[in-house]
Amino acid sequence: MNTSPNRPDPRFVLLVSLGGGLGGVARYGLSVAVVGPMGIFVINVLGSFLIGVLMGTVPRPLVRAFFGVGFLGGFTTFSSYAVAGSPVFLVLTPLCAVLAAFLGLRVTR
Repeated sequence: MNTSPNRPDPRFVLLVSLGGGLGGVARYGLSVAVVGPMGIFVINVLGSFLIGVLMGTVPRPLVRAFFGVGFLGGFTTFSSYAVAGSPVFLVLTPLCAVLAAFLGLRVTR
């Protein structure tokens, strides 16, 4: 499907939207099981690891749009970790998330 540079492919928009909604629900479910700053930490590190795995195993753009940008983008919550109230997690979350993404990519190659 040809689209102009200013108009995204509607398939991508639909897949990212659906994935984002499902990812948000999954994040909520995990945050009920693991509460507070530790829950946000676990969500972000796990999501980053899965993004690394996805990028190492899935070459299809539509699948990446649904799972990577959509589901895992909705699942991770880097916007809220900074206000979680723990200076330790403020430092550890981005560091561990980057390492987890690298590890996820590494185990798939």
